[in-house]
Amino acid sequence: MRRHSCFVFLFCGIFLPGILGFPQTNTSIDCDSLLPNYEAEPQTSAPPYIIAVSFDNFEPGNEIQVTLEALKDVGFKGFNLQAREIEGDVPVGTFKITDPNTKGLGCRNRTNSAVSHANSDVKQKITTTWIAPHDVRDLQFIATVVQDLEKFWVGIQSKTLTSMRSESVNGTGKSKRKVCFECIC
Repeated sequence: MRRHSCFVFLFCGIFLPGILGFPQTNTSIDCDSLLPNYEAEPQTSAPPYIIAVSFDNFEPGNEIQVTLEALKDVGFKGFNLQAREIEGDVPVGTFKITDPNTKGLGCRNRTNSAVSHANSDVKQKITTTWIAPHDVRDLQFIATVVQDLEKFWVGIQSKTLTSMRSESVNGTGKSKRKVCFECIC
């Protein structure tokens, strides 16, 4: 009888989280591809989620509130949210973790360069704060959102945020303004 109880306990501990829904552990979303670490295909329909931001423009050091929210009563169990330069594939900036349903991720060895789910509870909305780095151009927030093991959306994008620094600085870091050094007498 004792052997049978151990087997049941072991079975429940190993298989039950995956059977009942989004696993509590070992489920992550790759920082580069933004794909979950299990075999399933992303949805191709319009996502029932949006990414809203508190500002349209930013300067280095600005803090921007970012909200990932369900449009309907569908909720979500997992997500990976990053800021990436337009046409870029590397997370930029850092996140302050302000929501208990979130945790920071160290993508590309940069602490809190992405934010993800801290548990598999169903969420309707999460809010976090992103801190703009120096030397970054226009960007978007991009996310993968997992509704359940069968349904997830990859590449959900916010509106474009404009870097105020990119308007006054060219690729060399020098001002685009021309300065006239000749005096007219």
